[in-house]
Amino acid sequence: MTQSMDKVMSLPEAVRRFVPDGSHISIGGFTLNRNPMAAVYEIIRQRVRNLHLYAHSNGQGMDELVGAGCVARLEIAYGGTGRFAPTCIRFRKAVEEGSLVVEDYSNYQMTLRFMAGAMGVPFLPTRSGLGTDLLERWGFSEELRRSDPRIPDRKLSVIENPFGRWAGASRLVAVPAIHPDVTLLHVQQADAQGTARIQGLTFADVEQAKAARRLVLTCEEVVETEALRSDPDRNHIPFFNVDAVVPVPWGAYPTACFRYYDYDPRYLSDYRTYASSDEGWQSYLETFVYGVSGHEELLDRMGAERREAIRADGRTGYANNLDRR
Repeated sequence: MTQSMDKVMSLPEAVRRFVPDGSHISIGGFTLNRNPMAAVYEIIRQRVRNLHLYAHSNGQGMDELVGAGCVARLEIAYGGTGRFAPTCIRFRKAVEEGSLVVEDYSNYQMTLRFMAGAMGVPFLPTRSGLGTDLLERWGFSEELRRSDPRIPDRKLSVIENPFGRWAGASRLVAVPAIHPDVTLLHVQQADAQGTARIQGLTFADVEQAKAARRLVLTCEEVVETEALRSDPDRNHIPFFNVDAVVPVPWGAYPTACFRYYDYDPRYLSDYRTYASSDEGWQSYLETFVYGVSGHEELLDRMGAERREAIRADGRTGYANNLDRR
């Protein structure tokens, strides 16, 4: 391997290089699973502002970025963390206060939007959304759309089937492609070149990775290239899509990373309490984000016993006998 192919770097460097103020960014994961939390915390610590965030059905990562004031605009299908927060707490507060502009789509529509970006086409057609208010309720004003060329002129567009009624559809919904400046994902394994393997459900992560102009991967471990080449059909992201590889063990914590660790119910319960008031939220940021130098120090504060309780069982991929209350 030549040095030029080695994309391994520190997390602070990756955020400085690829996530400037005003970026259009996408984060992977799904509700309580494989959120790129170490990267989220570093973005908050670096006080990045005015982000335009895309997320499929995210939870903890999105909520903390919004709560910390990093996000000005959001395009998303769903934001929640299950029973801990059926609707993300700081996200909801920001919407109610008018400090965050949101445009919402269905889960399937967001996946198609990322897929269109990955395919290099301006939109993809679907039946999803016909007969619903998603077509009529737009979050972004016409003025905002005119002022930012990165935002499509229309949220969605109903078009005629160019093949008549072939396949039983006379009308379709065209969903616009997404091209983030950078996507941030957390994966289980990657090599120094950027070839990456995701274990378990991939959600919309692969489409988000390929739609982006830049891609930052945090990973549980950096492995030798030969280890990934031995089973190439299990790899999901090719090295030529990747710009940075950042080894961060437990980098999805407090969300889950399949076959490595489960989510931390105690952390998420405490988070709900902190996030429910402005005073508590500021205390949370000062203690758990600004008050630590990086993700490793956060994990040290949680303690080895806490991590051991959520460590994944090798057979099931989840923590056994975890008290999820």
